[in-house]
Amino acid sequence: MAVASLSICFSARPHLLLRNFSPRPKFVAMAAMSEDPIREWILTEGKATQITKIGSVGGGCINLASHYQTDAGSFFVKTNRSIGPAMFEGEALGLEAMYETRTIRVPNPHKAGELPTGGSYIIMEFIDFGGSRGNQAELGRKLAEMHKAGKTSKGFGFEVDNTIGSTPQINTWSSDWIEFYGEKRLGYQLKLARDQYGDSAIYQKGHTLIQNMAPLFENVVIEPCLLHGDLWSGNIAYDKNNEPVILDPACYYGHNEADFGMSWCAGFGESFYNAYFKVLFLFSQFLYQLKSSLKVVLFHCSLKVMPKQAGYEKRRDLYLLYHYLNHYNLFGSGYRSSAMSIIDDYLRMLKA
Repeated sequence: MAVASLSICFSARPHLLLRNFSPRPKFVAMAAMSEDPIREWILTEGKATQITKIGSVGGGCINLASHYQTDAGSFFVKTNRSIGPAMFEGEALGLEAMYETRTIRVPNPHKAGELPTGGSYIIMEFIDFGGSRGNQAELGRKLAEMHKAGKTSKGFGFEVDNTIGSTPQINTWSSDWIEFYGEKRLGYQLKLARDQYGDSAIYQKGHTLIQNMAPLFENVVIEPCLLHGDLWSGNIAYDKNNEPVILDPACYYGHNEADFGMSWCAGFGESFYNAYFKVLFLFSQFLYQLKSSLKVVLFHCSLKVMPKQAGYEKRRDLYLLYHYLNHYNLFGSGYRSSAMSIIDDYLRMLKA
């Protein structure tokens, strides 16, 4: 689509980031205030005795990003002078949840909190990125592993509300995915479009789709799995070992297919999808005693980590729609036609 060529960024992205996967205490939001809470944390809990250099990092359009170099290593810091700490605390909790799956590499969040002069900050690991755009097959495989490992018994949603770009993302728990996606994702964006632009046409048609989209999920078993939530090219990088790294999440637990919703702005190729849905062959060794001799038998079994489910192709654009609507609300009418086209196509398909 033409809109995929537009250069739109949601959040500050470092060009360089350090990572050592060492065990650490859980992320805790910073409650206490100080004159410079970033410097204070780095020189205490960050175990540095001096900050040797602070450099600006480009690439974002919402937050300011900085590289803090110290005698204890490097830190990546994002600040926002106009938004309170809830946005960065939500990001940190999402990074923490992904990190704890021990699957795909993510920056390790250290601290988020409020700036004394207003606004907020987040401190995280600084990963040293490689120059290549990396291995898409490995990205697909690692994402499937994260989706498989990141489970919850609470249903669909997340521990806190967070943001998709700068748009609030409502994550109140629900036991029903169709209800959650209809109300908390599509419905919320449609209401924003009506309130912001007076767009009653897309609001009414969008709600007709929500009320009639259940057949798209027939014969599908949907288990809540941890999603990055905002997986576009600006939030994907590769480290010096060419391992994929995903950044700046808008995490929640949802249908795994929803993480492909930004595919029009992510450049996922055939190798990515093939690896994500690939059949893996596992080799199990069984030892048994037979006539007093020990024999080894290789037993082959296959396992689809995240199998493609019935109707996947029919649902694909439904997950694109959420992000087109969000782009419409964030960046204006250039994205309206793409969103409306998807809605109209589904209304015809569903005869609604």
